[in-house]
Amino acid sequence: MDALEQSSTLWEVVIAVSIFLSTYAIVISEKINRAIIALAGALLMILFGLVDIHTAYTKHIEWETLFLLIGMMILVGITNRSGLFQYIAIKAAQRAKGDPVKILVTLALLTAVGSAFIDNVTTVLLIVPITFSITKLLKLNPIPFLITEIIVCNIGGAATLIGDPPNIMIGTAADLSFNQFLVTMTPIVIVILVVVMFYLKWLYGRQLVVNEMDKAQLMKIDPRSFIKDAALMKKSLFVFALTIIGFLVHRFFHIEPAVIAFSGATLLMLIGTKEHDLEEVFHSVEWVTIFFFAGLFVLVGGLIEVGVIGQLASAVVNVTEGDIALTSILILWVAGIASALIDNIPLVATMIPMVMEMGVQLDVPNETLHPIWWSLALGACLGGNGTLIASSANLIVAGISAREGTRISFIEFLKIGMPITLISMAMATVYVYLVLL
Repeated sequence: MDALEQSSTLWEVVIAVSIFLSTYAIVISEKINRAIIALAGALLMILFGLVDIHTAYTKHIEWETLFLLIGMMILVGITNRSGLFQYIAIKAAQRAKGDPVKILVTLALLTAVGSAFIDNVTTVLLIVPITFSITKLLKLNPIPFLITEIIVCNIGGAATLIGDPPNIMIGTAADLSFNQFLVTMTPIVIVILVVVMFYLKWLYGRQLVVNEMDKAQLMKIDPRSFIKDAALMKKSLFVFALTIIGFLVHRFFHIEPAVIAFSGATLLMLIGTKEHDLEEVFHSVEWVTIFFFAGLFVLVGGLIEVGVIGQLASAVVNVTEGDIALTSILILWVAGIASALIDNIPLVATMIPMVMEMGVQLDVPNETLHPIWWSLALGACLGGNGTLIASSANLIVAGISAREGTRISFIEFLKIGMPITLISMAMATVYVYLVLL
């Protein structure tokens, strides 16, 4: 009987891994819409009995993440109708005198800072519409700007407790405060950001050329002419301010970010949208991205249910034999590489219990495990630049870009994102070893 049970378990593992790898390969090939193939893979996990449908709903699908995305998409969609983003775009481009390199750096800094103090998903939802407005005006290829924003958003999100969902999860589990994240993570994030920006400037500098006539036309434009609805703009700014304040103080009131985002969206729909415009508002939601996430959560849930991810996490502990320094470095690279392949939220959710269990087995205080927690946070965030499907922000940008008629291919992003990931991880490794251990 035991042999039969082991055989059954082995076959479950084989089927789960086969479904996951096949789905992932098709997503990379980009021959089928990623939402459709992710949902198909999730459905196979359920049909083969690897994931119970109730468990998928209640445990594996991160509803908070999905509702946070939907709420912010609605907020951005309504605000975009006022012309605010176009106004900001023109003002920013004029401040940079139409210099595309200066515009690239300005948008990158805005993205990095926004990702640290709001969250990376919300930040790209705000920045990407502005980016398209500027690049259309100056007749520039938006791809360098969008890829740069993806990369700096994942790096900037690592700086604070609220910058990236994995940080919130780690901070809660390890009882790490906002100030601890700020003091420990921000220094290395700034150093990595500076190095990466120089690399991207070198990489894209020659492509960022603007015709002098387009520059001259830009400087003549009155930004206020792009405001389509001043009343809606004021209402949008008011609601956005409330929403951002909510994100900053949500822990004090024990309100989830998803609730804050949906509250902001609902309030703006109530005070800023007429009933006959609601259908257009709901069209502003990137449903392809939402359904892709839902499918991806269930796919990874299948690997969790059959024990694949848990076994991989346990293997890390066995290899290091409890050595904190070696474990920290290994966790950093395992989290970084794994986060490049699967979404970092379910990955971190799986690795947190493993780190906590290691602390129990080694009988050490929580403070001793701090280098491991910081390594997990760095790896999960920096690994988000490895591939186009590695983080929520990447997929959001790709989805908006596709709607605008500009497709970011998986391979195109991989060629730029993977080297940057390896450089960032190497710098983080030095930091962990020399400063945190």
